[in-house]
Amino acid sequence: MTQHQLDQLVADATGEDLHEIEARGFSLADPLDNEFDPEPYDVPPQMINWDTVDQQRNVALIEQPPFRRAVA
Repeated sequence: MTQHQLDQLVADATGEDLHEIEARGFSLADPLDNEFDPEPYDVPPQMINWDTVDQQRNVALIEQPPFRRAVA
């Protein structure tokens, strides 16, 4: 399989433009190469904590006094 064939199959499967797929850099991996990793290990994890993002976005429009429980 050539690089162009791979890019075309990925573009067909995802519905993305072929140029977008080419820019993302898909590549064929050798199944016999157990240590294959195209990215270095010193890169920080690429993940997003959506709870943290949501807390930063969740801003009150009107400041509320703190809730106090009634003591019975």
